[in-house]
Formats: sequence, C-alpha cells, structure tokens
Amino acid sequence: MLSYQHAYHAGNFADVHKHLTLFAVIDHLLRKKSAVTYVDTHAGRGLYPLAAEETAKLGEHREGIDRLWHARALPDSDPLLGDWLAAVARVQDRRGRLDCYPGSPWWLSDRLRPQDRLLLFELHAGEHGYLARQLMPDNVQCIHGDGLEGLVKRLPVATPRLCVLVDPSYERKAEYGQVAKAVLEAMRKARHAVVLVWYPLLPAGYHHELLEGLREGGLRKIWHSELRMREVKEGERGMVGSGMLVINPPWGLDERLEAAMRLVTPLLGATCRHHSDWWVGE
Repeated sequence: MLSYQHAYHAGNFADVHKHLTLFAVIDHLLRKKSAVTYVDTHAGRGLYPLAAEETAKLGEHREGIDRLWHARALPDSDPLLGDWLAAVARVQDRRGRLDCYPGSPWWLSDRLRPQDRLLLFELHAGEHGYLARQLMPDNVQCIHGDGLEGLVKRLPVATPRLCVLVDPSYERKAEYGQVAKAVLEAMRKARHAVVLVWYPLLPAGYHHELLEGLREGGLRKIWHSELRMREVKEGERGMVGSGMLVINPPWGLDERLEAAMRLVTPLLGATCRHHSDWWVGE
C-alpha cells in the first residue's frame, strides 16, 4: 500500500542534494543540441507550497533550502549554486520570500527544449492528481503508473540521448533491490543513458543492498556522492544523510558539484559532511 507523500519532506537537505545534482546534469546536457528524453520514475507533485499543512507539519525545509536561501547573496557564492538558487527564486510568488519549493518535475521541465521529451511517472493516485494539474509544456507526459516498470518497457527511446532520475521513497525494504534490478535492466537497453539514483542514509544501512547490486552489475562509470548531516546516534532511526549516484556522468560534472558542495555543507550545519568518489568498472 502506498502511503508516502513527499510534501511532508519538501525542501529538506536531501532535496537540496538531489536537485542540485540534477540541475548540474541538465546544465551539461544542454551544451549539445541533440534531443534528450528525460524520465522521472517517481515524480511527486511538482511544486510544494511551504505553508501547506503537510510541509509545515515537519518543517524539514528549515534545515534544507531555507539555510541556503538566506545565504544566497554571499559574495563568494559558487556559480553553479548561484544559478540553482536563482532558479528557485523564479518560482516564488513574492520577491525575497521563500514560498514554495520545486520538485523534480519542475527542475526537469523548466529548461525543456522543443526537441526534448519528458516522461513523469507517479504511482500514488493522490500525488498523480496534484501532478496532472500542474501547468506543463506540450512535450511533457504525466503517467499514472509504476516508474521502474514504465522506464524499462519504454526503452529504447527515439531521441539520441536519455537522462533518468530514480528517487523512490524506499518505504519498503524491497525497493532497494528492485531499483538496482531496474537500473541494470535499463542500462542494458540504453548503455549511453545518464542515470541518477537517489537513496537515503539510514542507521539500518539498507542502502548497501542497492549499492552492492549496482557494483556487481558491471556498470563501468559511476560518480558517487553522499551528504551526511550528522553521525548516527545510538538508537536513532531517522534519515541522517542523502546519497546520489550518477551513471555515465557528463565530463566535468564531478568538479562542479564538489565545488558547490564545499559551500553547501557548512550552510547546512557544523556537523554536515560531503564525500564523493568514483566507481570505475573494468
């Protein structure tokens, strides 16, 4: 049974990590004119008003986007981070005030060109209803269905390039293995695809099943990034960090993101740490 709704967590530190990475990938892809098909396997609502009942209940954005928003005028701001925050500013109703946070459908559709396509999958009926009511360009398709199954079934795509974002809620432990299986199957059908996979860092360490599955799957080039808000305390159960994998990353992506994360981490808190490395297969 599906119960997860991202509105309760919109704009948190994991969203900052995920969407800054996604923004940078799109930025690199747009340097070439050839068409791109983008696929978002777990799209959510698209836009999240921060005053909405669900988002305000936990207020997780206060430890995420809020901290970067208030520091966006720093003179030593990184170009990538500055461009990302400028994009966040474009969706606000009032100048200088943070009213809403854009989800992945917005980040993907914002710079969509006429030759590109965007497929947004959302299985939760209520969340899909919110998404379907969002104003989208004509080359965006909102699909009520399982994104992992839908991704594999629709490959290969007609465009020369493919970019996929996979970011489930992982509310079921089985999803870690399912994500690894679906990504490996997708990569067998589209070896050139740029695939971003998000995962949570939990004290239980469930994400290791996902990482080990992908490591053993024969993928040749993966950039691995983890943002850890704090060390795990004894008995703790909540999310303490965020992980991102970028399969077939564009050249130079790692350096740009590492430079941006050097500014992001101190803004998110004194205990926040970022680490990245490369997985290169034979």
